[in-house]
Amino acid sequence: MSSGRTYSGLETPSFPQAIDGTMRATPRSTLVYVATGIPHFAARSFRPSLAWLGLLFAIAALGMFHLTHRALGRNWSVSLDVRENHELVTEGIYRRVRHPMYSTFWLWAVAQALLLPNWVAGFAGLAGFGVLYFGRVAREERMMLETFGDSYRVYMEQTGRIFRSIR
Repeated sequence: MSSGRTYSGLETPSFPQAIDGTMRATPRSTLVYVATGIPHFAARSFRPSLAWLGLLFAIAALGMFHLTHRALGRNWSVSLDVRENHELVTEGIYRRVRHPMYSTFWLWAVAQALLLPNWVAGFAGLAGFGVLYFGRVAREERMMLETFGDSYRVYMEQTGRIFRSIR
């Protein structure tokens, strides 16, 4: 259970609860594909150039993940809530991007699509994370505006939502 308040009295499920049926399907479909090659009907030819590009995306995702956790410190939470003494983090990777953890997951989903030569298993990450992202990011930004007010509005004007140039 979270030690902070939830946003506007709405139930905000923890990250593991929020990903039931979406993100949980991604590792399962990946493991099924890697172990069995299923679904066979969706196979596409392996292209080393795509795999190398996928590796670069995976490395970028891991780097972004590290930078995000380093900048957040004790402010990191798996759930959508604001805890006591919660601070608006605007340093490190947060100087340029408001939601670098989401950036990480997008990079990872693209890496999966490039690395797995299967239309279903490869793109499961994009579909699964897309559902989570589009269902959650607006609520998170409303919560931040409610909590930090004009400071967050100014911060929004100075940063991209998930990548520097995307507001």
